[in-house]
Amino acid sequence: MVNDALLYAGRRVIVTGAASGMGASTAEILVGLGAEVHAIDIDKPEVTGLASFTPVDLREPAQIDDAVAKIGTVVNALFNCAGLPSTFPPLDVMLVNFCGLRLLTEAVIPLMIEGSSIASTASTAGIGWMQNLELLLGLLRTPDFAGARNWCAEHPTELTDSYALSNEAINAYTALRSFDLAADGVRINCVNPGPTDAPVPLGRHAIAAQQAWPLIFLNSPRAASVTGQRLDIDGPADT
Repeated sequence: MVNDALLYAGRRVIVTGAASGMGASTAEILVGLGAEVHAIDIDKPEVTGLASFTPVDLREPAQIDDAVAKIGTVVNALFNCAGLPSTFPPLDVMLVNFCGLRLLTEAVIPLMIEGSSIASTASTAGIGWMQNLELLLGLLRTPDFAGARNWCAEHPTELTDSYALSNEAINAYTALRSFDLAADGVRINCVNPGPTDAPVPLGRHAIAAQQAWPLIFLNSPRAASVTGQRLDIDGPADT
């Protein structure tokens, strides 16, 4: 069916950051595509047609665990769209953008079956991750949320630009985790959007929906052979 070109009808998905921006657009589009959408955010989304909403602060591990347990059963796709900008305290940025994202992702993975997928929203601020890989490996090798938090506390100088570092960590996590997940038939990718609702290289303004669609495609069954990729979205189409 043309209306189900991306094959989301009936699929159970989780969208974090669903109350605003790219997360809200992603959730709204997925509802329209027939997915069963479970939203997670610190604020209540205004998106209609959600299967559930669970308030979660990604700085709080217990809230993450409770949310995943509440959603339960099979999860076909996870959309990590929650994130904090650089105007927040550096540690908060790291905890939400990477530490909480990783904890949530790892908690959801056991609920996934073969053919499931994960797609995360990073930023063009993180595209230089390979040049910073030695530092990032120290963070990625921490065993859990507490370990990651301790790593951040021990590296205050590196957290000077926590927004860039957190997004570099998402890119590195995506690349490295894809190898292990591939053995179980689970894919993981991320996107690096340019500024939203702000001038971009093409001289136009990006809107959240334009950046949500590539994320939705990467997590769809139509991208079944794509994993471990970091897609830069810095040249949006006309509105």
